[in-house]
Amino acid sequence: MKRYSGVARLVIYLTAAGLFLAMAGCGSLYKVKPVVEAPLPETAGNNAAGGLRLRAAPLLTDEESQELFEANLPLAGLLPIKVEITNQGSAPVELKPARFRLRDGEGVEWKLRSAKDAVSRVLSSDKVTLYNPRSRAEFERAVQSYALDTKRPLAPSERRQGLLFFQTPKKEQVRTPRGLILSIEKLQQPLQVTLN
Repeated sequence: MKRYSGVARLVIYLTAAGLFLAMAGCGSLYKVKPVVEAPLPETAGNNAAGGLRLRAAPLLTDEESQELFEANLPLAGLLPIKVEITNQGSAPVELKPARFRLRDGEGVEWKLRSAKDAVSRVLSSDKVTLYNPRSRAEFERAVQSYALDTKRPLAPSERRQGLLFFQTPKKEQVRTPRGLILSIEKLQQPLQVTLN
């Protein structure tokens, strides 16, 4: 049986205790604010077609994403877009088939990412490699609570808000994009809004 010196034992105990405390004491990796439905700014892009009204505004500043997620999404190459969809028709609208696309002023398409993908991107950008898996799951749930719900049908007169997460074409930092156009395809009629 191998015997350790007093110093080696102390180092092993302290390391084990530190890891245990780090794993057990962790809450979420980032402190995400609770979801509060707030009106979109007056400058939000706005359009209607096929019984749907779409309003959208990008969260362009670092401060906006820091305030919501305690993480810098633009630095991670992510642009959250706050979307509000209202069903102005008399029948429910299935949002599952909807395809959201974002193009910039140069016609380059940005990739839509899930909340889970957005969390992975933030952790990668922040170089977070050691964490409690429960903390990551909690962070994913918190970010998912902000995502636009497209799983449930949109009832007549219902208004729904949420975020869509788009990644820059080369995964680079978001730098004041111009001419952003958000479009929805595969619904009764295509719909698009100019964001800036």
